[in-house]
Amino acid sequence: MLIRTAAVCVCCALPLAPPAPAQQPPKREHFANAEVLYDWASNSRGDKLRTFVTRPKNTPGKVPVIFFVGWLSCDSVEYAAGETDGFGALMRRIIDLSGYATVRLDKPGVGESQGTPCNKADYQGELEGYRTAFDSMSKYDFIDTQRIFVVGLSNGGGVGPLVSRDRRVVGFVAASSWGRTWYEHMLENERVRLTSAGKSPAEVNDAVKAFTQFYDLYLIQGQSPGEIIARHPQWKPLWYDQPDGQYGRPAAFYQQLQALNLGEAWQKVDAPVLVIHGTSDTIMSRADASAIAEIVNHGHRGRARFVEVPGMGHDFTVHMKFHVELIPLILDWMKEALYARH
Repeated sequence: MLIRTAAVCVCCALPLAPPAPAQQPPKREHFANAEVLYDWASNSRGDKLRTFVTRPKNTPGKVPVIFFVGWLSCDSVEYAAGETDGFGALMRRIIDLSGYATVRLDKPGVGESQGTPCNKADYQGELEGYRTAFDSMSKYDFIDTQRIFVVGLSNGGGVGPLVSRDRRVVGFVAASSWGRTWYEHMLENERVRLTSAGKSPAEVNDAVKAFTQFYDLYLIQGQSPGEIIARHPQWKPLWYDQPDGQYGRPAAFYQQLQALNLGEAWQKVDAPVLVIHGTSDTIMSRADASAIAEIVNHGHRGRARFVEVPGMGHDFTVHMKFHVELIPLILDWMKEALYARH
């Protein structure tokens, strides 16, 4: 007969494995004026993607909604630890102070979202995830899908119209963002990087000339950085990232960004657009950001407003502190956009 004690199997004299520790639930966000619903959206591959839907407290009936489109890097849009950076400060304060519902998505392979790990995933899969989450807003009885704002941050600001497609949107906010080709963005980015690194004007000039060819092969011709270096070993000293990708994403991600036609996407927008750029942004240039406003106003004069904040960096901070004036700027602009619809 098998006899068990608390710790030893007597019949075989082998110690039993200790019980597995209880899994701790993930730390979650809390807001003074909004409740958070943790939900899922599923893409065409059946991957469950984590969505964060907030509803203002003590507000009956349907309310406007803000759909956030996130940045390039593989970070969660959930800020359970509070305002750990400027992006989190902007989203958390808008959630708590707007009186609107909000929707965020952890892209495939990030946080609790299933799918290809983010550092291996391409852009088209990410875009599909955002579109799936955007479409899921219709299932919430407290969200007014006739009053949708799209707020894009960094990379997400440039692609807002691609996420919403032909859906009715009251207004777009593009913050620290881009509206040109990725090739143009990267050439300017390299010039800024090299200059900031202390290279001489002559060195910068030579390097940018080489990068014009490098990024053509990489972004337009579809080669990986490693393949390019193998065929052009003289450029090896120029390359500072991985052979199969850049900034933690695969080469295909950026090749797909380059293939986008943001000019076409934004010229179709006939809704108010607020473009925000900081003069100290070393990631997205003034030309990157202002291109959005210029495209929109070209076809729909006066629809886009370009706001440049002195001293503000890419992360919405001035002198290492979050630029608090952004919140009333954005919320007042949204109220004006809603009022203009009626």
